[in-house]
Amino acid sequence: MDLPALNEDETALSSAMREYLAAEIRAAGGALPFDRYMEMALYSPGLGYYVNGSRKFGEGGDFVTAPELSPLFSQCLAGQVAECLDNIGGGLVLEIGAGSGRMAADMLAALTALDRLPDRYAILELSPGLRQAQRETLVASVPALLPRVEWLDSLPQGGFRGVVVGNELLDAMPVHRFRRHRDTWQELAVTGDERGLRDSWGDIRSPGLRQAIDRLWPDGTAPDDGYSSELNMRLAPWLRALAQNLACGYVLLIDYGYTQREYYHPERRQGTLICHFRHRAYADPYLLPGLQDITASVDFSALARAADNAGFELAGFTTQAHFLIDSGLDRLLAASDPGEVQRHLQLMQGVKKLTLPGEMGERFKVVALARGAAARLSGFRSRDLRERL
Repeated sequence: MDLPALNEDETALSSAMREYLAAEIRAAGGALPFDRYMEMALYSPGLGYYVNGSRKFGEGGDFVTAPELSPLFSQCLAGQVAECLDNIGGGLVLEIGAGSGRMAADMLAALTALDRLPDRYAILELSPGLRQAQRETLVASVPALLPRVEWLDSLPQGGFRGVVVGNELLDAMPVHRFRRHRDTWQELAVTGDERGLRDSWGDIRSPGLRQAIDRLWPDGTAPDDGYSSELNMRLAPWLRALAQNLACGYVLLIDYGYTQREYYHPERRQGTLICHFRHRAYADPYLLPGLQDITASVDFSALARAADNAGFELAGFTTQAHFLIDSGLDRLLAASDPGEVQRHLQLMQGVKKLTLPGEMGERFKVVALARGAAARLSGFRSRDLRERL
Protein backbone atom coordinates (compact mmCIF):
# COMPACT_ATOMS: atom_id res chain seq x y z
CA MET A 1 0.00 0.00 0.00
CA ASP A 2 1.24 3.48 -0.91
CA LEU A 3 1.56 5.33 2.40
CA PRO A 4 3.39 8.57 3.25
CA ALA A 5 6.98 8.17 4.39
CA LEU A 6 7.49 7.97 8.15
CA ASN A 7 9.69 10.46 9.94
CA GLU A 8 12.35 9.38 12.40
CA ASP A 9 10.14 9.68 15.48
CA GLU A 10 7.32 7.71 13.85
CA THR A 11 9.67 4.95 12.79
CA ALA A 12 11.09 4.70 16.32
CA LEU A 13 7.64 4.66 17.91
CA SER A 14 6.29 1.96 15.64
CA SER A 15 9.42 -0.15 16.15
CA ALA A 16 9.07 0.14 19.92
CA MET A 17 5.40 -0.79 19.65
CA ARG A 18 6.27 -3.90 17.61
CA GLU A 19 8.89 -4.96 20.17
CA TYR A 20 6.38 -4.46 22.98
CA LEU A 21 3.74 -6.49 21.16
CA ALA A 22 6.24 -9.25 20.37
CA ALA A 23 7.14 -9.52 24.06
CA GLU A 24 3.46 -9.71 25.03
CA ILE A 25 2.82 -12.39 22.40
CA ARG A 26 5.71 -14.47 23.76
CA ALA A 27 4.45 -14.03 27.32
CA ALA A 28 0.99 -15.17 26.23
CA GLY A 29 2.37 -18.39 24.78
CA GLY A 30 2.69 -17.32 21.17
CA ALA A 31 -0.61 -15.60 20.39
CA LEU A 32 -2.91 -12.84 21.66
CA PRO A 33 -6.69 -12.69 21.18
CA PHE A 34 -7.38 -9.98 18.63
CA ASP A 35 -9.27 -7.78 21.09
CA ARG A 36 -6.22 -7.75 23.36
CA TYR A 37 -3.96 -6.90 20.43
CA MET A 38 -6.28 -4.04 19.43
CA GLU A 39 -6.38 -2.78 23.02
CA MET A 40 -2.60 -2.72 23.23
CA ALA A 41 -2.11 -1.14 19.80
CA LEU A 42 -4.48 1.67 20.71
CA TYR A 43 -4.03 2.21 24.46
CA SER A 44 -0.67 0.86 25.72
CA PRO A 45 0.85 3.60 27.93
CA GLY A 46 3.29 5.76 25.99
CA LEU A 47 3.06 3.68 22.82
CA GLY A 48 -0.60 3.09 21.91
CA TYR A 49 -2.18 5.14 19.16
CA TYR A 50 -4.45 7.18 21.42
CA VAL A 51 -1.88 7.85 24.14
CA ASN A 52 1.46 8.40 22.39
CA GLY A 53 1.06 12.10 21.67
CA SER A 54 1.03 11.95 17.85
CA ARG A 55 -1.42 14.20 16.03
CA LYS A 56 -4.62 12.39 15.09
CA PHE A 57 -7.38 14.89 14.36
CA GLY A 58 -7.93 17.41 11.59
CA GLU A 59 -6.36 17.93 8.19
CA GLY A 60 -2.85 17.35 9.52
CA GLY A 61 -3.79 14.15 11.33
CA ASP A 62 -5.29 10.83 10.30
CA PHE A 63 -8.99 11.67 10.07
CA VAL A 64 -11.48 14.52 10.51
CA THR A 65 -14.38 14.20 12.97
CA ALA A 66 -17.68 16.07 12.85
CA PRO A 67 -16.71 18.75 15.43
CA GLU A 68 -13.64 19.54 13.32
CA LEU A 69 -15.78 19.89 10.18
CA SER A 70 -18.14 22.53 11.51
CA PRO A 71 -18.93 24.35 14.77
CA LEU A 72 -22.61 23.84 13.93
CA PHE A 73 -22.31 20.17 14.90
CA SER A 74 -21.38 21.01 18.49
CA GLN A 75 -23.88 23.85 18.63
CA CYS A 76 -26.69 21.46 17.67
CA LEU A 77 -25.49 18.91 20.21
CA ALA A 78 -25.34 21.64 22.86
CA GLY A 79 -29.00 22.42 22.23
CA GLN A 80 -29.90 18.79 22.95
CA VAL A 81 -27.66 18.76 26.02
CA ALA A 82 -29.39 21.92 27.28
CA GLU A 83 -32.78 20.23 26.96
CA CYS A 84 -31.47 17.21 28.85
CA LEU A 85 -30.14 19.40 31.65
CA ASP A 86 -33.50 21.17 31.87
CA ASN A 87 -35.27 17.80 32.16
CA ILE A 88 -33.20 16.72 35.16
CA GLY A 89 -32.85 20.08 36.86
CA GLY A 90 -29.21 20.63 35.99
CA GLY A 91 -26.09 18.56 36.49
CA LEU A 92 -22.66 18.06 35.02
CA VAL A 93 -21.72 17.37 31.41
CA LEU A 94 -19.28 14.50 30.99
CA GLU A 95 -17.55 14.06 27.63
CA ILE A 96 -15.76 10.73 27.22
CA GLY A 97 -12.84 10.85 24.83
CA ALA A 98 -12.73 14.53 23.88
CA GLY A 99 -10.26 14.29 21.00
CA SER A 100 -8.73 17.65 20.17
CA GLY A 101 -11.10 19.48 22.55
CA ARG A 102 -12.90 21.17 19.67
CA MET A 103 -16.33 19.81 20.63
CA ALA A 104 -15.85 20.74 24.28
CA ALA A 105 -14.90 24.32 23.41
CA ASP A 106 -17.77 24.81 20.96
CA MET A 107 -20.31 23.16 23.27
CA LEU A 108 -19.26 25.32 26.22
CA ALA A 109 -19.58 28.47 24.10
CA ALA A 110 -23.01 27.38 22.84
CA LEU A 111 -24.27 26.44 26.32
CA THR A 112 -23.15 29.85 27.55
CA ALA A 113 -25.15 31.53 24.79
CA LEU A 114 -28.19 29.40 25.75
CA ASP A 115 -27.75 30.30 29.44
CA ARG A 116 -27.46 26.58 30.25
CA LEU A 117 -23.82 26.41 31.27
CA PRO A 118 -23.27 23.48 33.67
CA ASP A 119 -21.40 23.96 36.90
CA ARG A 120 -18.87 21.39 35.71
CA TYR A 121 -17.78 20.15 32.30
CA ALA A 122 -15.84 16.97 32.94
CA ILE A 123 -13.64 15.23 30.37
CA LEU A 124 -12.72 11.58 30.84
CA GLU A 125 -9.43 11.33 28.99
CA LEU A 126 -6.55 8.93 29.69
CA SER A 127 -4.02 10.31 27.19
CA PRO A 128 -1.69 12.99 28.63
CA GLY A 129 -1.02 14.26 25.11
CA LEU A 130 -4.70 14.64 24.28
CA ARG A 131 -5.38 16.30 27.63
CA GLN A 132 -2.78 18.91 26.79
CA ALA A 133 -4.23 19.42 23.31
CA GLN A 134 -7.71 19.79 24.79
CA ARG A 135 -6.50 22.35 27.31
CA GLU A 136 -4.79 24.35 24.57
CA THR A 137 -7.95 24.36 22.47
CA LEU A 138 -10.05 25.54 25.41
CA VAL A 139 -7.56 28.25 26.36
CA ALA A 140 -7.55 29.53 22.77
CA SER A 141 -11.35 29.42 22.34
CA VAL A 142 -13.08 29.87 25.73
CA PRO A 143 -10.40 30.88 28.27
CA ALA A 144 -12.91 32.30 30.74
CA LEU A 145 -14.65 28.92 30.99
CA LEU A 146 -11.54 26.86 31.70
CA PRO A 147 -12.14 26.90 35.51
CA ARG A 148 -15.36 24.94 34.92
CA VAL A 149 -13.51 22.14 33.12
CA GLU A 150 -11.94 19.18 34.91
CA TRP A 151 -10.18 16.10 33.60
CA LEU A 152 -10.98 12.68 35.05
CA ASP A 153 -9.15 9.34 35.03
CA SER A 154 -12.34 7.33 35.57
CA LEU A 155 -16.12 7.72 35.76
CA PRO A 156 -17.41 9.91 38.61
CA GLN A 157 -18.23 7.66 41.54
CA GLY A 158 -21.15 7.60 43.93
CA GLY A 159 -23.95 8.44 41.53
CA PHE A 160 -23.94 11.68 39.55
CA ARG A 161 -26.62 13.64 37.75
CA GLY A 162 -25.90 14.88 34.27
CA VAL A 163 -25.43 14.26 30.57
CA VAL A 164 -22.76 11.97 29.13
CA VAL A 165 -21.67 12.61 25.54
CA GLY A 166 -19.39 10.60 23.29
CA ASN A 167 -18.59 11.27 19.65
CA GLU A 168 -16.86 8.42 17.78
CA LEU A 169 -16.22 6.70 21.07
CA LEU A 170 -17.65 3.20 20.64
CA ASP A 171 -15.92 2.46 17.33
CA ALA A 172 -12.56 2.56 19.12
CA MET A 173 -13.50 -0.18 21.61
CA PRO A 174 -11.47 -3.38 21.08
CA VAL A 175 -13.39 -6.16 19.31
CA HIS A 176 -13.11 -9.91 18.90
CA ARG A 177 -12.88 -11.19 15.33
CA PHE A 178 -14.39 -14.51 14.25
CA ARG A 179 -15.00 -16.46 11.05
CA ARG A 180 -16.86 -19.42 9.65
CA HIS A 181 -14.42 -22.11 8.56
CA ARG A 182 -15.99 -25.13 6.93
CA ASP A 183 -18.63 -26.18 9.46
CA THR A 184 -17.32 -24.50 12.60
CA TRP A 185 -16.52 -21.11 14.10
CA GLN A 186 -12.99 -19.86 14.67
CA GLU A 187 -11.54 -16.96 16.64
CA LEU A 188 -8.72 -14.73 15.43
CA ALA A 189 -5.57 -14.41 17.47
CA VAL A 190 -2.43 -12.47 16.59
CA THR A 191 0.98 -14.09 16.40
CA GLY A 192 4.32 -12.87 15.13
CA ASP A 193 7.98 -13.52 14.57
CA GLU A 194 10.89 -11.88 12.74
CA ARG A 195 8.66 -11.69 9.64
CA GLY A 196 6.12 -9.54 11.46
CA LEU A 197 2.62 -9.74 12.94
CA ARG A 198 0.01 -11.94 11.32
CA ASP A 199 -3.35 -13.70 11.73
CA SER A 200 -3.63 -16.98 13.64
CA TRP A 201 -7.09 -18.56 13.33
CA GLY A 202 -8.05 -21.34 15.71
CA ASP A 203 -10.60 -22.67 18.19
CA ILE A 204 -12.68 -20.14 20.11
CA ARG A 205 -11.06 -19.55 23.50
CA SER A 206 -12.38 -16.18 24.72
CA PRO A 207 -15.06 -16.62 27.40
CA GLY A 208 -18.56 -15.91 26.14
CA LEU A 209 -17.61 -15.44 22.50
CA ARG A 210 -19.15 -18.68 21.21
CA GLN A 211 -22.42 -17.95 23.01
CA ALA A 212 -22.46 -14.41 21.60
CA ILE A 213 -21.94 -15.74 18.07
CA ASP A 214 -24.72 -18.31 18.51
CA ARG A 215 -27.12 -15.52 19.54
CA LEU A 216 -26.50 -13.83 16.19
CA TRP A 217 -27.79 -16.92 14.34
CA PRO A 218 -30.31 -18.41 16.82
CA ASP A 219 -32.08 -20.58 14.25
CA GLY A 220 -28.99 -22.71 13.72
CA THR A 221 -28.23 -21.47 10.23
CA ALA A 222 -24.79 -20.04 9.67
CA PRO A 223 -23.09 -17.94 6.99
CA ASP A 224 -21.10 -19.50 4.17
CA ASP A 225 -17.54 -20.70 4.59
CA GLY A 226 -15.11 -17.78 4.80
CA TYR A 227 -17.54 -15.30 6.34
CA SER A 228 -15.85 -13.15 9.03
CA SER A 229 -16.89 -10.30 11.30
CA GLU A 230 -16.42 -8.75 14.75
CA LEU A 231 -18.11 -8.63 18.15
CA ASN A 232 -17.68 -5.97 20.81
CA MET A 233 -17.69 -7.93 24.07
CA ARG A 234 -16.74 -4.87 26.13
CA LEU A 235 -19.80 -2.79 25.35
CA ALA A 236 -22.12 -4.41 27.90
CA PRO A 237 -19.69 -4.14 30.87
CA TRP A 238 -18.99 -0.50 29.93
CA LEU A 239 -22.70 0.34 29.93
CA ARG A 240 -23.22 -1.45 33.24
CA ALA A 241 -20.43 0.59 34.82
CA LEU A 242 -21.93 3.78 33.39
CA ALA A 243 -25.40 2.91 34.69
CA GLN A 244 -24.03 2.12 38.15
CA ASN A 245 -22.56 5.60 38.41
CA LEU A 246 -25.20 7.69 36.60
CA ALA A 247 -27.97 8.25 39.13
CA CYS A 248 -30.09 10.37 36.82
CA GLY A 249 -29.55 11.71 33.34
CA TYR A 250 -28.82 10.92 29.73
CA VAL A 251 -26.18 9.40 27.48
CA LEU A 252 -25.80 10.78 23.94
CA LEU A 253 -23.61 8.72 21.59
CA ILE A 254 -22.75 9.56 17.98
CA ASP A 255 -20.99 6.97 15.87
CA TYR A 256 -21.01 5.07 12.61
CA GLY A 257 -22.49 1.60 12.30
CA TYR A 258 -25.49 -0.55 11.53
CA THR A 259 -28.40 -2.43 13.02
CA GLN A 260 -27.63 -6.09 13.71
CA ARG A 261 -29.41 -7.24 10.55
CA GLU A 262 -27.28 -4.90 8.43
CA TYR A 263 -24.06 -5.52 10.34
CA TYR A 264 -24.09 -9.30 9.95
CA HIS A 265 -25.67 -9.41 6.50
CA PRO A 266 -24.13 -12.16 4.32
CA GLU A 267 -22.92 -9.56 1.82
CA ARG A 268 -20.81 -7.87 4.52
CA ARG A 269 -18.69 -11.00 4.72
CA GLN A 270 -15.36 -9.42 5.66
CA GLY A 271 -16.65 -7.46 8.64
CA THR A 272 -16.17 -3.74 9.22
CA LEU A 273 -12.66 -3.38 10.69
CA ILE A 274 -10.83 -0.41 9.16
CA CYS A 275 -7.55 1.42 9.82
CA HIS A 276 -6.60 5.06 9.23
CA PHE A 277 -3.27 6.79 8.77
CA ARG A 278 -2.95 10.30 7.35
CA HIS A 279 -6.37 10.15 5.71
CA ARG A 280 -5.71 6.79 4.10
CA ALA A 281 -8.14 3.99 4.92
CA TYR A 282 -7.13 0.32 4.67
CA ALA A 283 -7.82 -3.05 6.28
CA ASP A 284 -4.41 -4.20 7.62
CA PRO A 285 -4.34 -3.83 11.45
CA TYR A 286 -0.68 -4.91 11.59
CA LEU A 287 0.79 -2.41 9.13
CA LEU A 288 1.70 0.47 11.48
CA PRO A 289 0.95 -0.51 15.09
CA GLY A 290 0.97 2.54 17.33
CA LEU A 291 0.70 4.93 14.39
CA GLN A 292 -2.62 3.88 12.86
CA ASP A 293 -6.15 4.02 14.16
CA ILE A 294 -8.05 0.71 14.26
CA THR A 295 -11.84 0.84 14.41
CA ALA A 296 -14.92 -1.29 13.86
CA SER A 297 -18.46 -0.13 13.16
CA VAL A 298 -21.03 -0.15 15.97
CA ASP A 299 -23.78 -2.75 16.22
CA PHE A 300 -26.57 -0.45 17.42
CA SER A 301 -28.93 -3.37 18.11
CA ALA A 302 -26.38 -4.82 20.52
CA LEU A 303 -25.98 -1.37 22.06
CA ALA A 304 -29.74 -1.09 22.62
CA ARG A 305 -29.96 -4.55 24.24
CA ALA A 306 -26.97 -3.96 26.48
CA ALA A 307 -28.34 -0.57 27.52
CA ASP A 308 -31.71 -2.10 28.42
CA ASN A 309 -30.02 -4.84 30.44
CA ALA A 310 -27.96 -2.21 32.26
CA GLY A 311 -31.06 -0.25 33.30
CA PHE A 312 -31.21 2.47 30.65
CA GLU A 313 -34.24 3.38 28.59
CA LEU A 314 -33.67 3.85 24.87
CA ALA A 315 -34.76 7.46 24.36
CA GLY A 316 -33.92 7.85 20.68
CA PHE A 317 -32.14 6.45 17.63
CA THR A 318 -31.85 8.34 14.38
CA THR A 319 -29.46 9.40 11.66
CA GLN A 320 -26.98 12.20 12.26
CA ALA A 321 -28.65 14.27 9.53
CA HIS A 322 -32.09 14.11 11.13
CA PHE A 323 -30.70 14.70 14.61
CA LEU A 324 -28.88 17.85 13.50
CA ILE A 325 -31.90 19.17 11.60
CA ASP A 326 -34.21 18.50 14.56
CA SER A 327 -31.66 20.23 16.79
CA GLY A 328 -31.81 23.50 14.84
CA LEU A 329 -29.16 23.12 12.15
CA ASP A 330 -31.16 25.09 9.57
CA ARG A 331 -31.76 27.91 12.05
CA LEU A 332 -28.11 28.09 13.04
CA LEU A 333 -26.97 28.14 9.43
CA ALA A 334 -29.50 30.86 8.57
CA ALA A 335 -28.14 32.99 11.41
CA SER A 336 -24.69 33.15 9.80
CA ASP A 337 -23.91 36.32 7.84
CA PRO A 338 -23.82 35.68 4.06
CA GLY A 339 -21.78 38.89 3.82
CA GLU A 340 -18.89 37.01 5.44
CA VAL A 341 -18.51 35.06 2.24
CA GLN A 342 -15.63 32.75 3.13
CA ARG A 343 -17.01 31.78 6.54
CA HIS A 344 -20.52 31.27 5.17
CA LEU A 345 -19.22 29.03 2.39
CA GLN A 346 -17.21 27.02 4.93
CA LEU A 347 -20.34 26.54 7.02
CA MET A 348 -22.30 25.44 3.96
CA GLN A 349 -19.59 22.97 3.00
CA GLY A 350 -19.49 21.59 6.53
CA VAL A 351 -23.26 21.15 6.61
CA LYS A 352 -23.13 19.13 3.39
CA LYS A 353 -20.52 16.77 4.83
CA LEU A 354 -22.46 16.41 8.06
CA THR A 355 -25.85 15.70 6.49
CA LEU A 356 -25.61 14.32 2.94
CA PRO A 357 -26.31 10.56 2.65
CA GLY A 358 -23.09 10.01 0.73
CA GLU A 359 -21.08 11.74 3.45
CA MET A 360 -21.83 11.41 7.20
CA GLY A 361 -25.58 12.07 7.22
CA GLU A 362 -26.87 8.49 6.99
CA ARG A 363 -23.77 6.49 7.93
CA PHE A 364 -23.52 8.12 11.36
CA LYS A 365 -26.28 7.55 13.90
CA VAL A 366 -27.21 9.20 17.20
CA VAL A 367 -28.41 7.21 20.21
CA ALA A 368 -29.95 8.66 23.36
CA LEU A 369 -30.21 6.66 26.59
CA ALA A 370 -32.15 7.85 29.63
CA ARG A 371 -31.85 6.83 33.26
CA GLY A 372 -34.41 8.19 35.71
CA ALA A 373 -35.35 10.89 33.20
CA ALA A 374 -37.96 11.59 30.52
CA ALA A 375 -37.35 9.52 27.38
CA ARG A 376 -38.62 12.13 24.92
CA LEU A 377 -36.06 14.40 23.31
CA SER A 378 -36.48 16.96 20.53
CA GLY A 379 -33.47 15.74 18.54
CA PHE A 380 -35.40 12.59 17.61
CA ARG A 381 -38.84 13.98 16.91
CA SER A 382 -38.99 13.79 13.11
CA ARG A 383 -37.40 10.40 12.44
CA ASP A 384 -37.14 8.02 15.36
CA LEU A 385 -35.72 4.69 14.17
CA ARG A 386 -35.90 2.75 17.42
CA GLU A 387 -38.20 0.13 15.95
CA ARG A 388 -35.42 -0.94 13.54
CA LEU A 389 -33.25 -2.11 16.41
